Amino acid sequence: MAISTDSRFVHKIWQEEELSKMIKGGVPFPMLSDPGGKIGKVYGIYDEDAGVDIRGRFIIDPDFKVRAMEVLTPEVGRNPQELLRQIKAFQHVVNTGEVTPSGWEPGKKTLTPGPELVGKVWEVWKP
Repeated sequence: MAISTDSRFVHKIWQEEELSKMIKGGVPFPMLSDPGGKIGKVYGIYDEDAGVDIRGRFIIDPDFKVRAMEVLTPEVGRNPQELLRQIKAFQHVVNTGEVTPSGWEPGKKTLTPGPELVGKVWEVWKP
């Protein structure tokens, strides 16, 4: 989901006038309003002086554990493909117990954590 201090009306216009032209049918997830930054304050991204949530993204697992976060100022765009890659990596880790090296994609080599790997990662993983 997407959450910002913008009203649901602003989200509706953004979806209809902008997002739907970039993504067929618009973004396929709900956009929620956070008036007063209540949710943003919990995640440490609410800018009290400006009255807005700073752009951030959080990957939260089904147990409500924050697995990843990224906070950017508005002048730098985010990478949706990297977000999806990370979600797939976290799902793989949970399902297999393996760990994924930097830039891992489904089907690529993973690492099995354990004492035998200590000091030998360089032998197994070639970035």
